Amino acid sequence: MKYELNACKVEDALSILVGKWKPIILLHLLNNGTQRFNQLRRSMPGITQKMLTKQLRELEAEDIIERVVYPEVPPRVEYSITEYGKSLQPILEAMHDWGVRHTLHKQKLQTQHG
Repeated sequence: MKYELNACKVEDALSILVGKWKPIILLHLLNNGTQRFNQLRRSMPGITQKMLTKQLRELEAEDIIERVVYPEVPPRVEYSITEYGKSLQPILEAMHDWGVRHTLHKQKLQTQHG
């Protein structure tokens, strides 16, 4: 397939999805449905509270996820993927599948050369 490079929107797409955590956050929401902040944080060892907050805000600003605050004490905040955000599912699944194939490819190369 050929694309006019000055009209290529890969850069736009990557600017939304780039980073270690955004695809992981999205996969958790796609697979597990609505999640509270601490549920997400526990499911991603290694992410800081500050980084999770930042990534969630950026995804919310792009209408990829929705944040709902319930007027309770203490406040309950839930995150879910929007209908628009669900359009990323085939892309994320393809990235995951490619990652699996790439890992196997690297293992095969190591076996051949090592």
